[in-house]
Amino acid sequence: MAYEGMIAETCSINGNNNEPISAYVARPLGAGPFPGMVLIHHMPGWDEWYREATRKFAHHGYATISHNLYHRAGEGKADDVAAKVRAEGGVPDAQVIGDTAGAEAWLRAQPWSNGKVGVFGTCSGGRHAYLYACHSKTIDAVLDLWGGRVVMSQSELTPKQPTAPIDFTKNLRCPLLGLFGNEDRSPTPEQVDQHEAELKRHGKQYEFHRYDGAGHGFFYYDRPMYRIEQAVDGWQKVFSFLRKHLAA
Repeated sequence: MAYEGMIAETCSINGNNNEPISAYVARPLGAGPFPGMVLIHHMPGWDEWYREATRKFAHHGYATISHNLYHRAGEGKADDVAAKVRAEGGVPDAQVIGDTAGAEAWLRAQPWSNGKVGVFGTCSGGRHAYLYACHSKTIDAVLDLWGGRVVMSQSELTPKQPTAPIDFTKNLRCPLLGLFGNEDRSPTPEQVDQHEAELKRHGKQYEFHRYDGAGHGFFYYDRPMYRIEQAVDGWQKVFSFLRKHLAA
């Protein structure tokens, strides 16, 4: 039986404006080269689910980094730090883009990188993943899982989120995978329709999959919204998409 292993650890990377932020990294043992994945955590924070997801991607052969968008809010339990960030109106989109660029650059600089990097996010992280992909000239694939507020009304815009991500669709340069629950309210099925129409209008390469009987967060096994059949199928679609677009 072939030996199998991985290394997982926290580290510091240079985020927005070269500010140091914390990150969690997992990769298969060995010289590689490995495709890379950047995981952008959800609104509940840089939490246990994202640690486990980071290791899951590593188990499937991807060198993976999950950076802490809430690093500047201080240390503590993920829920407490996330509550503090929410009370302050969230993190600025420009800062998220800068932090994610730092995580991507860190991955690409490693000797075991194969030169391909994808970005993945759920919930607010799905929104951020799409936003980042629309601003990046180098990312090779993007996975948006039930990212709310990609479509935003004028009244929802704020100084920290001044432009709806859907308005940057014309700049998207890489393939997109989107997974959505038809019972979700953020994004609603109508908002997913609107997003899809914009992708078609600009001739973008994408695939959307929508699940009946599922709402927001249906991958989260530790929460009431978990839906095992839809989650198992969704993970299969995630790794099928990545095999197609991140091979060396």
